[in-house]
Amino acid sequence: MTKREGLEVSIAVADAAMLSDVDVVSAYPITPQTHIVEHLAELVANGELKAAYIPVESEHSAMSACLGASAIGARTFTATASQGLELMHEVLYVASAMRFPIVMAVANRALSAPISIWGDHSDVMATRDVGWIQIFVENGQEAVDNVICAFRMGEDKRVLLPVMIHLDGFVLTHVIEPIELPDKKDVDRFLPPFKYPLPLDPEKPVTMGAFGQPFIYTEVKWAQEINLEKSKDVILEVWQEFGKAFGRQYSPIEQYQTDGAKVLLLTMGSYSETAMVAVDKMRNDGKEVGLLKLRLWRPFPYEELRESIKSAEILIVLDRAISFGGPGGPVCSEVKAALYGGEKQPKVVGFVGGLGGRDITMSGFEEMINRGIEIARTGSKREFEIYGVRE
Repeated sequence: MTKREGLEVSIAVADAAMLSDVDVVSAYPITPQTHIVEHLAELVANGELKAAYIPVESEHSAMSACLGASAIGARTFTATASQGLELMHEVLYVASAMRFPIVMAVANRALSAPISIWGDHSDVMATRDVGWIQIFVENGQEAVDNVICAFRMGEDKRVLLPVMIHLDGFVLTHVIEPIELPDKKDVDRFLPPFKYPLPLDPEKPVTMGAFGQPFIYTEVKWAQEINLEKSKDVILEVWQEFGKAFGRQYSPIEQYQTDGAKVLLLTMGSYSETAMVAVDKMRNDGKEVGLLKLRLWRPFPYEELRESIKSAEILIVLDRAISFGGPGGPVCSEVKAALYGGEKQPKVVGFVGGLGGRDITMSGFEEMINRGIEIARTGSKREFEIYGVRE
């Protein structure tokens, strides 16, 4: 029977890993993800979770331990944030290239300097090209559901890729929400036991990923790219089956109040819920405004994006990270690239906001949309605008 209760989202994420029968948790604490791995340590210590818990000396070591655990066929989980994600950066490439289906919760947090413990998306955008499947959630229920789905996606023999689940630091991680924890028997039916097809075996020693000469390296990277692209079919399949089993459906780009909307706002993560309230108000005021929520960051959902903007005249994109010296925000850049050359392309306007945890209120989103409409019609001196900057 599904258990519904008020839970801190970090605790619920740890419970989702437990429900998924993880074998190994490799962990190093960093704000704001610490409660996730602390709770997993408690679950292991009191016998509720039969798993190996590896406390390591750094995030680099945490991911390195995950590599070894996954390589022998263990279902492996970790969590990190911000500078921790960057410290394990070089190891992230190894996980994807070696086809290790590790699942990692990332409590998104701003990067230094100056030091900030509050959330934005600068950490994830610094790791967008590491070859992992990457999914954004906007509330605790979505975090629980997608951690469970992540194991099913990554461990599928057609995929065998690591998966990041991105949840905004503090705004989600430390908030108590009503969350439905699925029954363990239902999760077991949805998520089969992990059987890695190529586990390391001391009785049959092999060398893997040690050295790639120029005559083969390009082909290996191209094969990796094709595999990540094709993983989208499995991702969609898993979300569809999860919807049938648990009644909650997910998709790469989710539309809200888009019927007849000539102006669309695109967001990612927890701020999407505030944006929904702003869109409701503007619709009630008679404005043809809608919302797109980008859930699947990698592989990027080109087809779904192009389909979702067919009737729009203006697309306003909110980034929570700056691509310094570039055209604004990473998401807006990719959106423009995805739409370039299409049969019908809306005017794309980029904003960067919510940096370092700065809040964007309902009225703030309304202001942003109105300003975006103005820019689309009259132009701007810059490629993008910073929302809420103090001159």
